[in-house]
Amino acid sequence: MKLVSDPAIAKKISKMQQRVKWQDPLILERGIDQTRLVLDDGHADDGEFSFLVVGDSGSGTHKGHDPQRRVAELMLPHHDQCRFMLHTGDVIYLVGSREYYQQNFIQPYQEFLVGGEQPKKIPYDKMVFQLPILPVPGNHDYYNLPILFGIASVTTLPIRRLLKSRLDLDVGLYGSGTGEAYARAFLDYLCGIQSPVDLANHLDKYYTANTDSGRCLSYQPGSFTRLPNRYYTFRYGGIDFFALDSNTFNDPPPLPNTQEGNSDRRILEKRRASLEQEKQQITATSALLSPSNPKDAEQLDDLQVKLTQIEEIIVDIEKQLDSNKIVLTDIEQLDWLRQKLIESWHNKEVRGRIIYFHHPSYVTEATKWQQAQTLAVRTRLRGVLDAVAEKLGSLTEGRPLVDLVINGHAHCLEYLQTADTGHADSHIPWIVCGGSGFSLRRQREEGPEVREIMADGEKLVARSQLFIGRSGQGFNKHRPYSCLRIDVKGDGQPKFIVRPLVAEWYQRQWCDREIEPFEI
Repeated sequence: MKLVSDPAIAKKISKMQQRVKWQDPLILERGIDQTRLVLDDGHADDGEFSFLVVGDSGSGTHKGHDPQRRVAELMLPHHDQCRFMLHTGDVIYLVGSREYYQQNFIQPYQEFLVGGEQPKKIPYDKMVFQLPILPVPGNHDYYNLPILFGIASVTTLPIRRLLKSRLDLDVGLYGSGTGEAYARAFLDYLCGIQSPVDLANHLDKYYTANTDSGRCLSYQPGSFTRLPNRYYTFRYGGIDFFALDSNTFNDPPPLPNTQEGNSDRRILEKRRASLEQEKQQITATSALLSPSNPKDAEQLDDLQVKLTQIEEIIVDIEKQLDSNKIVLTDIEQLDWLRQKLIESWHNKEVRGRIIYFHHPSYVTEATKWQQAQTLAVRTRLRGVLDAVAEKLGSLTEGRPLVDLVINGHAHCLEYLQTADTGHADSHIPWIVCGGSGFSLRRQREEGPEVREIMADGEKLVARSQLFIGRSGQGFNKHRPYSCLRIDVKGDGQPKFIVRPLVAEWYQRQWCDREIEPFEI
C-alpha cells in the first residue's frame, strides 16, 4: 500500500495561484509584486546580521524523545541575536496534514510565535511569528493520501493501528490537500476574502512597502507574518534572498522508448516490486515489536527510517516510469528567477545573493544523491544560471552568480563546494540543512566526491566538505540532529560564518556536539 501520493505539477501550480489570487485585477491595478516582501523589522539596512536555518523538521515526538523540540532548544539562545529563520521545507510529515501542525510545528517552536506561552490555543492557520519564519514548501507539504490509505485511516483496520502505534508515522486522516494546509499556515490566503471591497482594504492595509518592482507585502514580525506566494524574494542587509518552490521543477523526463530506455524500465520495475515486498516485510516485523521496550524502540526507529526511504525511492521511480506523463516544468518561476538575478546584479545596492529551496542539486546523502529528481533540479537550475551568466557577461568580475545555495530534502547537514562544472553553477558553496527533526540518513558509501558522466568522460563536479548524519549500528547508533546559525559579515562582498548547532541522540540520551564554525 502506498503511503503518499504526489500531485501533478500543473495541479500544484494552479492550486497555489488560486489561493493567493494570482494576478487578480485589484492586485494588478495597484501595481503589486506578488513575489516580493519587505521584512519590516527596523534593521533591514544593517550590513551585518545573523539568521537561523532548519529543514525537514516536522516530525513531532517519537519513541520517548523529541528531536524537533531539541533542535528548537538549540536555537533559543540565538533567538534575540538572529533576525529570521529560513525553513528549507517539509514542515509537516508525513503528508502535510493540517491536524499535525499543532504537534509538529506550533508546540516545538512555541517561543517563536505570538501567544506561544499557550501553544495549544494557536490555530495553525492563524500563526503570527515573533521571529520571522520564512519557509519554502517541501515535497511532504504537497503530498496527499492515496484513496485506499485514506479509507483505511478512518476505519479500525489493523494497518492504521500498526502504522500509528508501531512505526509512529504521522499520517492522520488527511493529506496536505495539494499544499492547502501549507498555504493556510504561511501564505497570505487571499482566496478566503470573497468581497472585492474587503480584498481592496486588505491589499491597502498590508501591501504598503514600496520597492523598485512596485508595491509589495510588508512582513511585520509580531503583527502580520504572511508570505505573498509559494516563491518570493526579499532583501536584507544588502543581500537578495530568493526562496523557490522546487516541487514544480523537479520532475525527471520519462525513460525514452528505445532499446536502452526499455531495458532501464525493466530494471526500475523490478526494483519497485522488490521495494514493495520489502515494505510488507517491514510492517510485518514491526507488528511484533513494542515501542515501550528500549531495544524494540531502536529497531522500530530503524524500520521507520527504512520505510520512509523506500517510499521516497518508489516515488522517484514512478516519476521515471510514467511514460504517459507530459513533463511540465514551472517555466514561469524559472524565468522569474532568471530575471530577478539579472536585476539584482544590476542593482548597486545589492552586495550578495542567497537562493534557498527544498530539493538539493548536489548532495552525498545515500538516498538522494542520484535520484532522478536531484539531477532534474540540477539541470534546470544550471539552465537558469547559464542564461544569467550569458546576459551579464563581465559584470560579475569573476564572482560566482550566487554566494550561497541552501537546501533541505536530504536528512543530514552537509556543506559542499562545486568545482568547475562547465556551467554557471561552478565554485558555489551549497549547504544542505535537512536534519532538523525527521529520521536521519547516512552518507553514501561512494564517498564525498560528486562526479558526472559527460561527453569527454567522467568529471568531478562537487566535493563534500562536511557531512553530519546517522552513523553507527544498533545501540551504538549516533543520530545528530542539526540546524544552523549563519552570521553575515563585511561591508562589501559578504562573508558567511556558518555555525552548526547539533544535538545528538545516542544510547537514549541527548548530548550537544561541538562543531567548529566555518567561513564561506
